[in-house]
Amino acid sequence: MLPPTMTCIEITSSGGPDVLKPAVRPVPQPGPGQVTIKVAAAGINRPDVLQRQGAYPAPPGASDLPGLEVSGCVVALGEGADGVAVGDMVAALVAGGGYAQYVTADARHCLPVPAGLDMVQAASLPETFFTVWHNVFERGGLKAGERFLVHGGASGIGTTAIQLAKAFGAVVFATASGEAKCRACRDLGADRAIDYNAEDFAAIVKAETGGKGVDVILDMVGGDYMARNIRSLAADGRLVNIAFLKGSSAELNLMPVMLKRLTLTGSTLRPQSDEAKARMARGLREKVWPLIAAGTVRPVVHATFPLAEAADAHRLMETNTHIGKIVLTV
Repeated sequence: MLPPTMTCIEITSSGGPDVLKPAVRPVPQPGPGQVTIKVAAAGINRPDVLQRQGAYPAPPGASDLPGLEVSGCVVALGEGADGVAVGDMVAALVAGGGYAQYVTADARHCLPVPAGLDMVQAASLPETFFTVWHNVFERGGLKAGERFLVHGGASGIGTTAIQLAKAFGAVVFATASGEAKCRACRDLGADRAIDYNAEDFAAIVKAETGGKGVDVILDMVGGDYMARNIRSLAADGRLVNIAFLKGSSAELNLMPVMLKRLTLTGSTLRPQSDEAKARMARGLREKVWPLIAAGTVRPVVHATFPLAEAADAHRLMETNTHIGKIVLTV
């Protein structure tokens, strides 16, 4: 029997971290194909910050509460929720509502907690691993033997992308801020970490690849990185954008796109269909979860905060001093 109410974190208005406030709401009930999860931990991601600031509203039908990934125990099943059972411990991608004691999720977006991981580590997986899997391997088509560049290598996305690209046989370049973050990137498997405060990544890539460039770039920076990304791509290279921390506008010479037969693409995860996310979950379960269970790939958790201190967790994220993920414990 589920309790009638739960504690959660609401966005009381658009603004800074202080707008995140504890509240009491009804426990969500699972609809068809859904499960209700008793949350053990919830990951924090950049989209949560954007939603808090009023720049990334929840899609129609999704909870207005922040939180896109959780770990926890399945406590209720909706009609037609297949592949999971009450009592299963899962890591789940959700469209919102993760900053709470209970959340509903599509049963197809729930993955078993990999062997050897605790619930905090498990909560740090879904948003970043779905994002990297879809953008680097499905959209970017990264293959063994190719060269890969990820910007923000010390972020949650970056630490995941470095490990997965290396595990699948790529030569990995990563940009990061300062020697400590560059060292973390190298420790995770990056063949060359580039300190963007002191080095021009386009020049480094050109020198390190004998002028050939890289095959795939995962970028969340945008702005003036766009032109340098295009210069850094090899023939038939693919640029995949997942965010624009420096803005989504740039003045570009597109002639190299034609001459080098480049592909410019990108995506956001949250608005994609439930069917698309279910396809990503199947790919992760088959190709990536065994790597996590074997210890080849591991989530990197920088810090944890109790649910009630979500505002402090957001403050830390906005300092950009963390390496890996920030997680709320419930």
